[in-house]
Amino acid sequence: MNNKEMIIAIIILAISVQVTRALPFIIFRDEAKMPPVISYLEKVLPAAVMGMLVVYCFKDYDYSSFRNVVPEVLSAAVVFGVHLWKKNMILSIILGTTLYMVLIRVI
Repeated sequence: MNNKEMIIAIIILAISVQVTRALPFIIFRDEAKMPPVISYLEKVLPAAVMGMLVVYCFKDYDYSSFRNVVPEVLSAAVVFGVHLWKKNMILSIILGTTLYMVLIRVI
């Protein structure tokens, strides 16, 4: 792939991403004509995606050594606890990630 083809591919991908992000707002401008299934998905998908990410993160992990278990489990517990306490997803993710990075360097 030469430079011209790469630039064209990047432009096409950027346009595609923007269209897919804007399309729901264009289609469902009024709350009144939003189908009930979309309202339902709007409520349940964030929690379902987070649950799926947790399962994905822990599915292939090696729990045979103490050194591997402590950073993972402690960081996940901090994310969970801070989110329950403050109800702030960004804060809980930042604190959990920071703790994980510190623990993998220390332990």
